[in-house]
Amino acid sequence: MLTELRIENFAIIQKLELAFKPGLTTFTGETGAGKSIILDAIMTLLGERADITLIRTGAERANVEGVFTIPEVNREAIHALLEGEGLLDEPQLITLARELRANGRSLARVNGRVVNIGLLRDLGAYLVDIHGQSEHLSLLNVRQHLRLLDHFADAESELGAYQTTYHELRRVQKELGTLRESERDAARRIDLLDYQAREIESANLKPDEEEPLRQELTRLANAENLAELSQQALILLDEGSEEALSVSDLLGQAAAALDALSRIDKDQAGLAESARTASDTLAEVAHDLRAYSDSIEFNPRRLEQAEERLDLIQRLKRKYGGSIQAVLEFARVARQQLETISHASERIVELEAQESGLLEKLAVHAELLSQHRKQASVALAAAVERELDDLNMAGAKFAVDIHLQPDKKGLLLADGSRSAFDETGIDRVEFLIAPNLGEGLKPLVKIASGGETSRLMLALKKTLIEADSIPTLIFDEIDQGIGGRVGAVVGEKLWALGRQHQVLCVTHLPQLAAYGDQQLSVRKGVDGGRTTTRVEALSDEARLEELAQMLGAVTQVNLDAARETLQLAQGRAAQLASRLER
Repeated sequence: MLTELRIENFAIIQKLELAFKPGLTTFTGETGAGKSIILDAIMTLLGERADITLIRTGAERANVEGVFTIPEVNREAIHALLEGEGLLDEPQLITLARELRANGRSLARVNGRVVNIGLLRDLGAYLVDIHGQSEHLSLLNVRQHLRLLDHFADAESELGAYQTTYHELRRVQKELGTLRESERDAARRIDLLDYQAREIESANLKPDEEEPLRQELTRLANAENLAELSQQALILLDEGSEEALSVSDLLGQAAAALDALSRIDKDQAGLAESARTASDTLAEVAHDLRAYSDSIEFNPRRLEQAEERLDLIQRLKRKYGGSIQAVLEFARVARQQLETISHASERIVELEAQESGLLEKLAVHAELLSQHRKQASVALAAAVERELDDLNMAGAKFAVDIHLQPDKKGLLLADGSRSAFDETGIDRVEFLIAPNLGEGLKPLVKIASGGETSRLMLALKKTLIEADSIPTLIFDEIDQGIGGRVGAVVGEKLWALGRQHQVLCVTHLPQLAAYGDQQLSVRKGVDGGRTTTRVEALSDEARLEELAQMLGAVTQVNLDAARETLQLAQGRAAQLASRLER
């Protein structure tokens, strides 16, 4: 439910903070005071189209923010929307905000973070339903009619059985479609996959062969230079020349001199030892270098083989993946696909038998569900007409149109006909209404808006109260065109509706306003030379004076009438509450 509403610089509202209670809240006040502006602000908050004309003159921006408790019945769906965007902060609370800027931009926020307007609308659809002069009506959405009928009919078990079979059928049909497509393309696919797998397998690739092969190729390609360099180093280190002694000879002489020195000066024994170690190390280097020089191979054939191998690896990587591992994985998947294709015919026969059985089972579930809906539709129509009769629409007729859509490829029914079907069944459902006696039934979406529409919405909401999962219902001037007696009936029904929903209602009838668990008076005032809207929660004498004003003027006669009206409403509400408790 809506617990807090903050509005700033919106139309004639400068700044307004409202706290709402559960049950029925009535808004009263003179025409033009700002009651409908408050509803416009709520609609803007829920993602409705808004323009800069709503920004208070002289202000740069308008802001609307609402705090809602998340209803348990819709909690899973709302949490899914929030978690999908990383916006779930508190499991039981959600804050929506909308900012309109004078430059034409509009920002939406959920729990303080900027989101797109679409998400605001999606969340709002689970939180508030507004019925009035400029509304978004969930009941005028034909796609909702079937859902509401199913709730009224308590058809969840039949629908669940149907949908379980339906989803299994779709799974089988999806696999069938994939296999049939593969079968149609099987010959080409088999040739291609077999060629690809054989090409990779014939290369006999090793996962770690590429880098060693590159190193070998480098050595083979530079064999002459490597031999020359190693020989040059050997001459300098160990062999020497006619012109100069080798490093080994010179180091040997130095070591001998230091050895003699250390025999004279014992403190220099370390120098002699270091020289001997250096001489030994140099001998090892010369030995290893000679072995390396002897291993250098001038092998043009092996060089050609290495180049060809690396070229093959590169070609396979370009075709099948960026690494040897990826190429080998491609071959594995190709062989797996070949195996699948080779067994496709057997699997298709098996799946076709499953599909046939599921279609027969689905048809049985569909017809049972349809029959249940048709029986419930009669009871729903009668219940709505009773509510309309109470609301001074005695001549109105209501009906639920249930029909099938023929489809040559549809579900085969017991009578031999075929019908289109989807996840909800075979039925196409739409609510019909004839508001006045003698008029023919017409689709609900085509009836006139206004008070008549609002009363019809109230009748439907009252009848479908268990089916409706939206926690907050708003009715704008539902009393249009009705008198005090019917206004009291409407108030009673709204009060009853408020036991399971939060109901906000704009009204000009004291008989209806008296049923409010909370009555808010909306008035215009002047502040700093500017007109602004103010809202006051009424109680005791202030409420009596407001009701008397609604009766014409604050006179003793009207005050007495207001007191009587309030007492009658409160007494009737107490009786209804007692009955509900039983």
